[in-house]
Amino acid sequence: MREEKVFKHSFKSKELGDKMVLDSDTLSQLRRYFGLNLYEVKIWTALLSRGISTAGELSEISGVPRSRAYDILESLERKGFAVMKVGKPIKYIAIPPEEVIERAKKYMETEHRERVKRLESVKDSELMSTLKQLYEQGVKVLKPTEYSGMIRGRNNLLNHLGFMIRNAKQEVVLVTNEKALFEKVEALEKVLEGAKKRGVKIRIAAPVGKEARELVERLKKFAEFKPLKEDIGRFCVVDGSNVLVMLESYEKIHPNFDTGIWMSSEPVGKSLRKAFEKL
Repeated sequence: MREEKVFKHSFKSKELGDKMVLDSDTLSQLRRYFGLNLYEVKIWTALLSRGISTAGELSEISGVPRSRAYDILESLERKGFAVMKVGKPIKYIAIPPEEVIERAKKYMETEHRERVKRLESVKDSELMSTLKQLYEQGVKVLKPTEYSGMIRGRNNLLNHLGFMIRNAKQEVVLVTNEKALFEKVEALEKVLEGAKKRGVKIRIAAPVGKEARELVERLKKFAEFKPLKEDIGRFCVVDGSNVLVMLESYEKIHPNFDTGIWMSSEPVGKSLRKAFEKL
């Protein structure tokens, strides 16, 4: 996997007087893993190389504009990457990287919880009413043929499946393979159970082996299950016309590049449902 290889690469740097300049690949890795922007990474690594320093010194070492250095250091302090030393001039003290990881984890977890709370609060707010009005206004001018698009990435595909199932009114037909079945059940079980409670008929087909027997029993609590003799692809049809067809082989494609075509089409939905009946 790509992430595993990343840690095997040594970080590259070069000395320029009292400056240590990290290459763009290393800066990019630090940004990704620690959730920082480019200026934050530059100031932080400059501080690590000095131990203790002022905003002006760190600006000069890192190449970050002095006017931005103060804001960046406040952000790093808030996130747990530095400690401010009171005095004149104000200085900042570097924290050992091992401790930074623990502090950053706690900050990210807290920030995530707060973001989730804020999103939940939007559901019943005037802001949501405004967003719905905008959406409904835009949907009115869409032609039926324009309800289609390409979805990339396995997480995005699962999210879109969840969206389709949450809006199902009559029937969900889902065909997949054995490995993908485990993934779909883990990600969509609650959504499927909710659809079942609303009176939606759920029908699932997939090839399964001995190790999937328990999974099949779980499925039977909320879906009709049809075992297949072989892998015939992956698709989902909701209410006869809302269709998602996966284009790639589940085993052969990296999750980030898994791709599906979503469309609103009664003819395509009808054809796929007929194919399901013949399985």
